Amino acid sequence: MQRIRAKDTGLEMLVRKYLHARGFRYSLHRTALPGCPDIVLRRYRTIVQVQGCFWHQHPDPGCRAARLPRSNEKYWIPKLRRTVERDAKNLRALADMGWAVEVVWECRTDPASLAQLAERIVARGSAALRPAAGPC
Repeated sequence: MQRIRAKDTGLEMLVRKYLHARGFRYSLHRTALPGCPDIVLRRYRTIVQVQGCFWHQHPDPGCRAARLPRSNEKYWIPKLRRTVERDAKNLRALADMGWAVEVVWECRTDPASLAQLAERIVARGSAALRPAAGPC
């Protein structure tokens, strides 16, 4: 368990490299924000959380990596449940603070999914820059 990394995982590095190569600039692991988010895009007011399917229990029934272990269930089920509850609490707190949160799951780090992530971030940023409708 002590070899499990919380920061700078291979998965996180993959997403960071993808975003950086497309011109996104970000900060990492902001401790002032709930849950110490992986990637913080202040310009777009967006948080990107990179989550492993097993550790964060990806809710997609088609995700094979999120299966519960059959051994030592008394240990794993409460442990993984606490992680899911903590994630939900942190995502709610970030949303309440006005941050948009994008969750990138381990099984969805293919180039097409990452391209869609980048498009959503850009669309959110350009929507924030549009002038409000109404009288001048």
